[in-house]
Amino acid sequence: MGVDRVVIYNTSSGPDLTPILQSYSEEGFVEIVPWPITEHLNPSPGWLFSEHGGDIHYYGQLATLNECIYRSMERSRFVLLNDIDEIIMPYQHENLMSLMNVLQPQYPNVGEFLIKNHIFPRMRFEPSGTFHRPQWNDVPGINILEHIYREEPDVNIYNPHKIIIQPRLVIQTSVHVVLQQYGQRYMVPPEVCRIINISNSNRKLTLDQYHVDKRLWDFSEKLIPNVDKVLRRAGLLT
Repeated sequence: MGVDRVVIYNTSSGPDLTPILQSYSEEGFVEIVPWPITEHLNPSPGWLFSEHGGDIHYYGQLATLNECIYRSMERSRFVLLNDIDEIIMPYQHENLMSLMNVLQPQYPNVGEFLIKNHIFPRMRFEPSGTFHRPQWNDVPGINILEHIYREEPDVNIYNPHKIIIQPRLVIQTSVHVVLQQYGQRYMVPPEVCRIINISNSNRKLTLDQYHVDKRLWDFSEKLIPNVDKVLRRAGLLT
C-alpha cells in the first residue's frame, strides 16, 4: 500500500500478537510505543463518557493520535490516522503514495484529507471460497479476502471519516476530524479512496443491496505469501 511505517500504541498484547509485533519491529516496519496507561489512570473502556466514565477518553485514544502527529512531524510527509481494523484503500491508484502524489499537488494547502468509512459485514462471506484458506483456520483474526460485500452508507445517520494528514499543517486532531490546523480540509470522493472496514453491522440488508467490491483481491498475490511468512515466523503456521 506504500506505507513505510506503522506506529502502534501498545496498552497490552497477548501471546499470539506479541511475537508478530516483535517480528515487524525487528524489520523496522512497526514502531511499538509502550502505552501502559492503565498503570497511571483509569481509562474509559468506551467512547461515550456518560456511559463508560473513566479518567481519560477511550484508553487515551485522543492522546495517542495527537502524540503520533508530533512524533511524525519531522519525518513523514503524510500520516494516516485510522483504526487497526480499517484499510484506507485507493481505488484509482496503485497505492497510497501514488494517490497522495496526485492529490497533494492539486490541493497544496490541504492539511486534512477525509476518507469515508464503508462497512463490509463480518458475517457476509464471498460464496465461492476463492480465498478461504484452511491453514488459517486456527489463526485468530479475520481473513479480509473473504469479505467482498460492501454496504452503501446510510444517509440518515452520521458516517464517520478517518484522516490522511500532512502533519506539519496540523495542530490538534480528534478521532474523525482535525480540530485545529494551518491547512484546509478536503473530502476525498469515495470512488477515489474509501475505508474498507470489515466489521459487525446492525443493518438487515438482502444480498442484492450490497455492492460487490473485490478491490482487496488486487493485492492477494503479495498479501497471502507475506501473511504466511509472518505467521510461520510467529509460530502460528506450520
